Amino acid sequence: MLRMHTDIVDLREFYHSELGRMAEQSVTMALSSVWARLPEERLVGLGYAVPYLERFRKDTERTFAFMPAGQGAVNWPVAELSSTALVFDEELPLPDASIDRVLMVHSLEFAESPRETMKEIWRVLAPGGRLVIVVPNRRGVWARMEHTPFGSGRPYSRGQLTALLRETNFTPGASAEALFFPPSKLKMILRLRRGFERLGRSLWPVFSGVIVVEAQKRLYQGLPVAARASRRVFVPVLAPHGIPSTRERPRAQS
Repeated sequence: MLRMHTDIVDLREFYHSELGRMAEQSVTMALSSVWARLPEERLVGLGYAVPYLERFRKDTERTFAFMPAGQGAVNWPVAELSSTALVFDEELPLPDASIDRVLMVHSLEFAESPRETMKEIWRVLAPGGRLVIVVPNRRGVWARMEHTPFGSGRPYSRGQLTALLRETNFTPGASAEALFFPPSKLKMILRLRRGFERLGRSLWPVFSGVIVVEAQKRLYQGLPVAARASRRVFVPVLAPHGIPSTRERPRAQS
């Protein structure tokens, strides 16, 4: 059974922890290796991509953080006009062909219908637009450990991810791996992180914690389809108010 989205509070706490910061650095390095620069690009992060959007948004015309309704949202960027939207991943609030690149992190593994989500991303991407996916590797240790966000949802093998991309009219391109060090909170393990990453990329890339794949929107002869009515509605729920923004840490009470 597919597990639900990881809660926004748990995601924030993970990326504020030492293990989370180490994981962010490893994934960012992998992303940088596949990230072809696009001048004045319009970038959307789908899922919980804000730790990575911080690294890449300086080169963009504009950047948005789309967070799934099942996960929850926080204001981002901090101390600036908000670029966050709460969305359903099968019905993105964007016109056709309006975005140059979509970055999916903590997203695809939670999709109720991965093919419908991918079709929607195809719709909003401009011709030749890029999709970059970070997804838990089903062969890796991280997908088996539930104390990190990478241990939730549906993990993928490289073959499954490639097949999904091709079925939904994307051409897979550059790829990378990350998170070869064990998802341990022990300081001794974290100090050896760089060595694990170097050895892992050379000796056991198939067992990485996550797979990073870039793909390009493939054009094809379009066929008219009937417009479908939205089946999604936002329902108020009981939730704590005043959750701090993404990079803010709660202040200690006096």
